[in-house]
Amino acid sequence: MQTECKASQLEFQGFGRRQVVASFDGGRISSDGGLLLLREVAQRTGLLERFARCFSDYRNPRRIEHQVAELVAQRVLALAQGYEDLNDHDALRDDPLLALAAGKPDLTGAQRGRGRDRGHALAGKSTLNRLERTAARLEPSERYKKIVYDAAAIEALFTNDFIRAHPHAPEELILDLDATDDPLHGQQEGRFFHGYYGCYCYLPLYIFCGDFLLCAKLRKSDRDGAAGALEEVKRIVGQLRAVWPGVSITVRADSGFAREELMQWCEEHKVDFIFGLARNSRLEAELRGELAAAEAQSRASGKPMRLFKDFLYQTRASWSRARRVVGKAEYLTDKANPRFVVTSYSTARMAAAPLYEELYCARGDMENRIKEQQLGLFADRTSSATMRANQLRLWFAALAYLLVNHLRHSGLRETELARAQVSTIRCRLLKIGARLTVSVRRVIASLSSAFPLQALFARVLANLHAAPALGP
Repeated sequence: MQTECKASQLEFQGFGRRQVVASFDGGRISSDGGLLLLREVAQRTGLLERFARCFSDYRNPRRIEHQVAELVAQRVLALAQGYEDLNDHDALRDDPLLALAAGKPDLTGAQRGRGRDRGHALAGKSTLNRLERTAARLEPSERYKKIVYDAAAIEALFTNDFIRAHPHAPEELILDLDATDDPLHGQQEGRFFHGYYGCYCYLPLYIFCGDFLLCAKLRKSDRDGAAGALEEVKRIVGQLRAVWPGVSITVRADSGFAREELMQWCEEHKVDFIFGLARNSRLEAELRGELAAAEAQSRASGKPMRLFKDFLYQTRASWSRARRVVGKAEYLTDKANPRFVVTSYSTARMAAAPLYEELYCARGDMENRIKEQQLGLFADRTSSATMRANQLRLWFAALAYLLVNHLRHSGLRETELARAQVSTIRCRLLKIGARLTVSVRRVIASLSSAFPLQALFARVLANLHAAPALGP
């Protein structure tokens, strides 16, 4: 007699004389038990609640089943857990653990108004798509896209979150600026072919302070890499000094940001800077003697050698004044490798070698933060038709980063994952099988007994409980 099989049954290599089969019929089992930790972070920081307040909801209140706070939490938490595509939410809307983390009162969707929606606690891809695609100005004829975001409020949220995470005024802050490519593969608004990156792309601007994200600004790529940087620095410095008027601030970036307007503003507002400086014949001439000496020492020792030189430099037309430049005269056993930085730091405050090697080169860590955004949290998933919608997608990814970064600072401190990147934290700590049981009095999450990092999971939760709550 032929064995009766379900159409969805999956067959694998046999185990001895036994068949090995599987099917997706286990019920409401979540693969994302780590959402419990992210929910704890969101509750204690108030981050997602404050983000939701940056939106205005013009929908008919009598017809709303998914509040704005629930929608944005669903989107951000899913990104943190590794679900980059809106299509994923047609399955994720049945995940009771995601519903719990997003704040849905009805965790199983049993009380949904329409019969076809019952059993689906969360929003599907179409509802989330409408959230992203609402225009800046709501037209009277618009029927569906009625949740409008406030860009200025969202931009301010990032710096305010950084301030809230530091109850005591720091003595010094270093703001790292960088631009990166966001390749485009469709006909999105604002697409432009960038010769350096060799593709159609956007050119988002990121600003970090350590591993705290302060700015994620989507830009077209048909402009200078520093375009808009001065406006963002002004805004962020203003927010910081409104709370910490005496804090010392340094702006750090590569040569793409060594622009007169930015340097002059920093000098006028007592903000220090250190920027890379593109090589030219005049700069290389200043370093000729040191390069020759470095080459001689390298040939004698058979090892790379570097020397440094301090000098004043002014461009022939673009700079308003002479500024301190540090030149690195480096010889790499087979070729010269001169590099330059321009800075507002005095020689008394920091000598040339530590200024370049310890202060300027430390900006390389920002590359890891950008990779976390682009690769780990899918900030490059800007496939919507409009720049406004794609900017919101970038901010969703940025909020997911803030959430995981709070987990890293508060929950993972003094653990083996204290400095781990987002993708590692997700893989090792957040991806856990869990079954949710809901009763009148309790919500019980039964986590996998075979999870190897059970002690770490418990310690992270204890750390979160011990950390001061930031509140809404």
